[in-house]
Amino acid sequence: MLHYKKIGLLGAIVLTSLYSCVPTIEVMKERKDVPEQFENQSTDTTNTADVHWQEYFIDPHLYALIETALQNNQELNITLQEIEIARNEVKAKKGEYLPFVDFKASAEVEKVGRYTSKGANDANTDIRPGEEFPEPLPNYGLALQARWELDVWKKLRNAKKATYQRYIASVEGRNFLVTNLISEIANSYYELLALDNQLRIVEENIKIQSNALKIVKLQKQAARVTELAVKRFEAEVMHTKSLQFDIKQQIVETENNINFLVGRFPQTVIRSSDSFYDLIPDHLAVGVPSQLLENRSDIRQAEMELEAAKLDIKVAKARFYPSLGISAGVGMEAFKPSLLTETPESLLYSVVGDIAGPLINRNEIKAAYYNASAKQIQAVFNYERTVLNAYLEVANQLSKISNLDKSYDLKSQKVDALTRSIDISNTLFKSARADYLEVLLTQREALESKFELVETKKEQMNAMVNMYRALGGGWD
Repeated sequence: MLHYKKIGLLGAIVLTSLYSCVPTIEVMKERKDVPEQFENQSTDTTNTADVHWQEYFIDPHLYALIETALQNNQELNITLQEIEIARNEVKAKKGEYLPFVDFKASAEVEKVGRYTSKGANDANTDIRPGEEFPEPLPNYGLALQARWELDVWKKLRNAKKATYQRYIASVEGRNFLVTNLISEIANSYYELLALDNQLRIVEENIKIQSNALKIVKLQKQAARVTELAVKRFEAEVMHTKSLQFDIKQQIVETENNINFLVGRFPQTVIRSSDSFYDLIPDHLAVGVPSQLLENRSDIRQAEMELEAAKLDIKVAKARFYPSLGISAGVGMEAFKPSLLTETPESLLYSVVGDIAGPLINRNEIKAAYYNASAKQIQAVFNYERTVLNAYLEVANQLSKISNLDKSYDLKSQKVDALTRSIDISNTLFKSARADYLEVLLTQREALESKFELVETKKEQMNAMVNMYRALGGGWD
C-alpha cells in the first residue's frame, strides 16, 4: 500500500510541475477611443443612420429596386446560407460538451483453434450446465454506450462561445452586405438618371449644331466662309452624334449592373429621369464618432471576430491540461437471441473513468497556442483599422458634400453663361462679327459644361448615399 502511495504522490508532483510550465501569453487589448466629434461638426447625437432606408430613399422606382434586390440578390442569399452554416456549427459545438449516448446491436460468429488457450478452455467448460460451447460460437448483443468528457478547463464551452461569436459576426457581415447592396443600387440608379440627362443634352446639342451647320452652308453660298468652315462644322456634328452611342452603351451597362444586383435577366429599368435636376441632397445629421461603433455593421463584425479570437486563446491553453472522461455501457449479450432476456446471466455493464494529457511532445499544442495569440493580435489590428476606416469615410464624405455644393452652384452659373453665349455667337457669326471657330468653341464648351453639371449633380446624390452608408444606415 505504501508503494502505491509513493507512486501516486510522484505522479501528482510530475503533473503539477508539468502543467505549471504552460506558456503565459498576454491578450492584447484593442483601442476603442475615437474623437469626440467630426471636424467642424457639433456634438449633437441626432444621426441619419437611424433612419430606415424606406424613409431615406423616397423615389418609388428606387424603392422597388431595393426591395427586389433584398429578396433576389444571389450574393445576399449565399450569405444567408453561410449564416445558417454558422448557426449549425454553434449547435454542433454545444453538443460536444454534452454526454454522447450510442445504441449498439451486434451479431457475430467465432471459431477458435482447439490448441489455443481460449479453445482449450471452451472445450473443457460448459456454456450452460450440461451444454458444451457451440462450435462455431455465435454471439448476439444489445447495448447502450455513453461517454462524456468533463469540461473542467472550459475548453469545450469556450470553443462553443467562440463559434457563437463568429455566428454573430456572420450576421453582422450580412448586415454590412445589405448596407453596401442598397448603396450600390442607389448609386447606379442615380448614375442612370445622369446618363439619361446627358443623352438628352447631346440630342439637344445636335439640333443646335445642325442649325449652325445650315447657317454655315448658306454663308458659304454667299462666299462669306470657305469649305473649311463647312467641314469643321460637319465634323463637330458627327462628333456629337457619336457621343450618343457611347452614352447609350453606358446606359445598357448600368441597367444590367442594376439587373444583376436585383437578381434578374436584362430588362429596362423603370426610372424617373425628368426630375433629376430637381433632386436635392438631404441634410445629413452625422451624430458623433462613437455612434459608429454601434451603427456600423463592419465594426461590430470585427468586434465579434476579436472576441472569438480571445476565446480561441483560452481553448488553445486548455489543451495543455489533462482531459477527464467518463465512459459507461450497459447491455445484454448471449450466444442465442432467446437468451438475451435472461438476466442477470446475459447482463453486462462497465464504468470507466480516465485522465489523459500531453506529456512528452507538446510542440504542436504550443504552436497552436502561439498561433491563436497571433490571430488575436491580428483581430485587434483589424478592429482598429475598421474603426479608423469608418471615421475617415465619414470625414471624406463630409468634405465632399460641402465642396460639391459650392462646385454645383458655380457650374450652374457657368452653364447659364455658356448657354446664352451660344445665341450670342450665332448672332455675331451671322453678321460677320465673329469667326466660325468661336461658334464651334462656344458650342463645345457649352456641351462640356452641361455634362459637368450633370456629373456634379450625380456626385452630390452619390455623396448623400455614401454618407448614409458610411454612418452605418440601411441594414436594419
